[in-house]
Amino acid sequence: MKLGVVGLPNVGKSTLFNAITNAGAQAANYPFCTIEPNSGIVAVPDERLDHLTQMFSPKKTTPATVEFVDIAGLVKGASHGEGLGNKFLSHIRECDAIVHVVRCFEDDNIIHVDGSVDPARDIETITLELIFADMETVEKRRDKAQKLYKTGDKKYVFEAETAQKLYAHLEAGKPARTCELSDDERALVDQWFLLTQKPVIYAANIAEDAVAEADDLDMVKRVREIAAAEGSECITISAAIEEEIAGMEPDEREMFLTELGIEKSGLDRLITACYHLLGLISFLTAGADECRAWTIKRGTKAPQAAGKIHTDFERGFIRAEIVSFETLKELGSMNACREKGLIRSEGKEYVMQDGDITLFRFNV
Repeated sequence: MKLGVVGLPNVGKSTLFNAITNAGAQAANYPFCTIEPNSGIVAVPDERLDHLTQMFSPKKTTPATVEFVDIAGLVKGASHGEGLGNKFLSHIRECDAIVHVVRCFEDDNIIHVDGSVDPARDIETITLELIFADMETVEKRRDKAQKLYKTGDKKYVFEAETAQKLYAHLEAGKPARTCELSDDERALVDQWFLLTQKPVIYAANIAEDAVAEADDLDMVKRVREIAAAEGSECITISAAIEEEIAGMEPDEREMFLTELGIEKSGLDRLITACYHLLGLISFLTAGADECRAWTIKRGTKAPQAAGKIHTDFERGFIRAEIVSFETLKELGSMNACREKGLIRSEGKEYVMQDGDITLFRFNV
């Protein structure tokens, strides 16, 4: 999973990126501090994997991971190359989803490119630049399909009509992900790799001293309204706090969050939101050699999940031996689960569930 972190210059984007990846990306109080995208791999926090590690004492533990990419601040005109816009937009195109950092704090010491803080305006600035870039892509598709009408191939008529429908939607200032499309239209549009087709999580970046009242902040409410209207996710996060806790030991971090009245760190909530947005779940494998979490799409069947481990597992799939994490946790050992007949044998049509502890049987 590759997440592109975007936003206007000086909204706390690189500060947040530094905190959640410890990658040391340069953060400074001037536009275009980030030019080449910095990238960082982050372990997905999973209490189930921690529990399995205690239970099995494996030689190694491997969590699921996500990749965050810090993309330079976009500005008005990016879709036409302003501020190295074309380059930045190509970086977004390579990501699975977008984390849009929105400034929701006042600070006279941090320059805002538009001179004032207005989350709705800032979101619109970024969204419109992505829409303009998509309009150009869709227009080219439409024009090409219209020229190929003469071949008599109905697929070009369908493509041109779909492109025109989507173009009108974009022209109205609406992102592609909110356009009502049939399954066939959606399958076609998915091949165009549109920027506004990508799912978005809005990260409302609040001041460090505003955490306790985050839900009541007018700026945050406005971001939530915009997210809800387009079916996107929204979380509140303080980049300053995340940066502060990034270097702490786990026990120290937990104590610090408790003092602030925060149940989970911004990183934990962000990754959870990303999983939900992209329809992802984790299944787990456990043993003396390794305990590991594997990321799959919700709805994945057992053979395809086995293929995430090794292609031979999918090719020679026989069955999957599965017990839920909660059952294993309750009984305390795999042997206890086996004795009670709670380890199930599932075949090729089994749809994997979040938290399945799995052993695949295969023959190649």
